[in-house]
Amino acid sequence: MNEDKNIVIIGCGAGGGTAAQFARKTNRKAKITIFEKGKYPQYSKCGLPYAISGKIPKIENLIEFDKDWFAKSKIDLFLETTVEKIDTKKKKIYAKKVNKTIEKTYDSLIIATGAKPFKPKIENNDLDGVFTLRTIEDAKKIKTYIKSCKYATILGAGLIGLEMAENLYKLGLNITIVEALPGILSNNLDGDMAKIVAEKIPDKIKIFTNSQTTKVIGNNKISEVIIKNKETNSENKIPTNILIIATGNKPEVSLAKSIGCKIGNSGGVLVNSKSETNIKNVYAIGDCTEFLDFITAKYILVGLGSIAVRQAIAAGTNAAGGLYELPKGILNTSTSKFFDLEVASVGPTTARLNDYTVVSAHFNGSSLPDYFPGGRPVSVKVIVDKYTGMIISAQILGENAAQRVNTISAAILGELDVETFRKLETAYAPPIAPTLDAITLVCDIISKKLKR
Repeated sequence: MNEDKNIVIIGCGAGGGTAAQFARKTNRKAKITIFEKGKYPQYSKCGLPYAISGKIPKIENLIEFDKDWFAKSKIDLFLETTVEKIDTKKKKIYAKKVNKTIEKTYDSLIIATGAKPFKPKIENNDLDGVFTLRTIEDAKKIKTYIKSCKYATILGAGLIGLEMAENLYKLGLNITIVEALPGILSNNLDGDMAKIVAEKIPDKIKIFTNSQTTKVIGNNKISEVIIKNKETNSENKIPTNILIIATGNKPEVSLAKSIGCKIGNSGGVLVNSKSETNIKNVYAIGDCTEFLDFITAKYILVGLGSIAVRQAIAAGTNAAGGLYELPKGILNTSTSKFFDLEVASVGPTTARLNDYTVVSAHFNGSSLPDYFPGGRPVSVKVIVDKYTGMIISAQILGENAAQRVNTISAAILGELDVETFRKLETAYAPPIAPTLDAITLVCDIISKKLKR
């Protein structure tokens, strides 16, 4: 690419930073500018809970690409700079850094404004000791505050909520988790699989499901929270020195809305496989967007850093004059680890498959042959379409759960049916893996069910 292009990117998170990198790889002569309202360039938000506990020694270690890296790549980076207005007719953005106004024209614009924490209505939630976790600044404040804390309450039993619970538990705090839905990890796991995870959580950690926090109590600083069961309306008063709200995020789309970008039912900017919005030469990526679900073909929010990076590759490449297109939808392949149990999933949970008639099976196996010492439990659940036999989703717990779910993710992307996948030849050696892996054995069970 030899064509000079002005590419402006709003946001320097995983999405914005990656988009800049791939725009530069695609077009060496392009003028690339990033405006980031925060103090830090691209860093890993997923690592914040581990930086708070000290597992990651310094919070600044989360920064993946510093200012010098962007400078060497000839990418102009403006930190602590807020974009206030976009003029699509003039193809110009207006930003402010302290009291200085910056104007910049663009040929291509990439919106990577991310999301902001969703806060449920809680009385007195402005007391000291109430936090959300989204940024390095949030992590630093929490890390300082917990030094004087004994009791912590976490709202939300999703991936972030449970990661925070584990990390604060390792620091010696007494933990209470409050979840509004009937079970934990409901966006990732069905109830039967979530129950296995719940059983691995230490008894000292109290979990209240189907419950809401209604009130924060304290004189300036939080000392207790009141939680209410949604079915019985019974209330509990929980001692709490710090309350961390991990109830999800809300897309930040104010700038996108202001220029007429189409917004989906979940509040994100609608984008296609090239990460294009409905506005010509304007792209959007990451947590501020919605893209099609690979299985259901319905728009869903983008909430994973891995997907944001994929979108960023598309947006950066295409904005710079190249060509890159994503698959027809999101697989939502995710993983984490809680209390030495790996958790991974791909595709929709059963609750999101109301339009399908499905068949599923659950198999409990081992990471090694039964005769070989040191094998660890592996639980696999696979869901398929009853009429086509196509694999729709999977949930895996235990040793190498992420790599096993990656294999099934590849099968879904390749649109394999269960009859083909169950015959997959997997690697075998006694100290490494069993003759037949659990991901194929569970499909044998489904095959028999389909033939009944």
